[in-house]
Order: sequence, then C-alpha cells, then structure tokens
Amino acid sequence: MKKQSVTQADAPAAPAGLALVIGAGGGLGAALLAQLSGAASAPGAAYPAVRALGRASEPAIDYDDEASLAVAAKWAASQCAEVGLPLRLLLVASGFLHGRQGQPERSLAQLDAGYLRHAFAVNAIGPALVMKHFFPLLAAQGRCVAGFLSARVGSIGDNALGGWYGYRASKAALNQLVKTASIELARRNRQAICVALHPGTVATSLSQPFAKTGLAVRPADVAAAELLAVLAGLNAQDTGSFRDYRGQPVPW
Repeated sequence: MKKQSVTQADAPAAPAGLALVIGAGGGLGAALLAQLSGAASAPGAAYPAVRALGRASEPAIDYDDEASLAVAAKWAASQCAEVGLPLRLLLVASGFLHGRQGQPERSLAQLDAGYLRHAFAVNAIGPALVMKHFFPLLAAQGRCVAGFLSARVGSIGDNALGGWYGYRASKAALNQLVKTASIELARRNRQAICVALHPGTVATSLSQPFAKTGLAVRPADVAAAELLAVLAGLNAQDTGSFRDYRGQPVPW
C-alpha cells in the first residue's frame, strides 16, 4: 500500500480553539503537548491555547476516581471561558502496558486479575469516562477532533501472534468505545472527528523493554509530529476510524 503523506498544508480549514492533552506526563503525551505549545505561537494557529492534564497536574486526574474527572472537566471549561475559545482538540495519551501491577502475559497461565483490572482501568474505562465528562465541552459547531492513543496490538483482525491478553483486550475495548462515541458525537456536531490512533513503536518508558532490534523505533517528538499531521489531515468522513502514524487505516 502506498504510504500516505499528510502535512499541515492538507488540513481542512479549522476555526481557532483550545487544545487539551490528557496524559501529558507520559513520554508521548509530553511530546504532543510540546508540539502543540510550540505551534500555538504561529500566526493563524488552529490551537492558540493549549492546556494539559494528568496524574500530577492541578487538578489531577485519577482514572480510579470519576469525581476527579468531573472536577478536571469543570477546570477545562473554565479555561475555555477564560480564553474565549471552545475546546477543538482533545488528545488522550494515557496508557498502561507494564509496571508494578505486572507485565504483559505470554500465555493464559500468566493471566492475573489485578493486572487485567488495571489495564482496563487505564486503557479503556478511564478514556470512556473522559468521553463522558469532556465531550460535552467540544465545540458544537465547526471542526473539532478527539484522538485516543490505541495500539495495533489492539486490532483483532491483525492479531497473528497471540499473547499480551490484557493489553490487547483493553485496547480493543478502547477502539470499540471510540467507534461508538464517534456516532453519538456526530449527532451533536456533523464536523466532529473521533478516532483511535496507533503511534507505532516510540522511544518511551512504555515500549522500551519491548522494543526489539529491527523495529522502527522513533523519538517521541517525531511520533508526536506524525500523529498531529494525521489528525490535521482528517475530515468528518474519517470519524470512527483507527489510523496509524502514517494515516493508514488499521484493521479492527
């Protein structure tokens, strides 16, 4: 398949708005925030105001505490009111693969309830609650975008290797949530775009232990620029899709 080249020049005209990155404390989330913050100073920038939320922000987000998301959404609404701009870009860059809760499984014998619960809490339930509390803030008219970092291993059709049960299943759940939410969002704003994104293998703490020799591992700033270019090139007909960092569709 021919590689799709997406640039900011290809972007549909977008009215100005506020951009919000959730999960900005992670490697890729921080890179997305930096890219957007730098672009905000450019004349005619689509997102002249950029804000961030995460576990260490003020207010802080805790996916195990829905009340924290409600508080954070009220804060985001106040930021939109302060700058006089609606929310037009929502990026959810949070994700869990490994940590003190466990490692990705190689076989059924390694399944662990605690790891599974945490993977679903961070990769699916948390983003679903973000949709609940933050989607009402998205602009009701004109182009707006919600992008959620997923992973190719969450593709059911592309699964030929097995393993990684919790991560695969929780990202597949995220993909279904994105698809379903895109339908409801389009009823409110026909120009709204809601997509799942595969960033590829990025040099962050999430992927570092599993970055095999020969993989195209890219720096976080490069991956962030690629993802933002993909989002900029999408239109309303692309809502509800699953795209990789080159803009190509990923099988569900």
